[in-house]
Amino acid sequence: MLDTSVASINSALQRARATIESSGITSADATPTVDPPQRELLDRYVKAFESYDMEALTSLIREDAIQSMPPFDLWLTGRDDIVSWWVGPGITCQGSRVLRAPMANGSVTFGQYKPSESASGHDPWALQVLEFDEDGKIVELTFFLGTERLFPLFGLPPRLEA
Repeated sequence: MLDTSVASINSALQRARATIESSGITSADATPTVDPPQRELLDRYVKAFESYDMEALTSLIREDAIQSMPPFDLWLTGRDDIVSWWVGPGITCQGSRVLRAPMANGSVTFGQYKPSESASGHDPWALQVLEFDEDGKIVELTFFLGTERLFPLFGLPPRLEA
């Protein structure tokens, strides 16, 4: 799959393990914290996303932001393309709820729940991982599907009732 040899993969793993060991970082180290200005930004994101307020969401996303949705072959570049997708094919996200989750690789993470087709409550849809620039704008949005595996890993409930 990687079109490389077992020996080269083992060598890369050895180098990576040595780098991690020399960094002094351990799994017991504290998780990055969210400071008050970032918390306010996250609150604005949640409010805008849950109300599907495109004007408010647009103000939070950097002009050159990107969005992806593994495992789909979806790669959007630029705020205009992202917002166009959200009001086009992504309109089914309207009415979603999001819950904060533990950080993923040091990035802010939310569990997204879409309105249930049964019209009762919200079903899990995606693990949203957001990356911000130093000015507090969203530069990358990744919506990981496969919630049956991911939500339990992040301590998210399997469903939100009405």
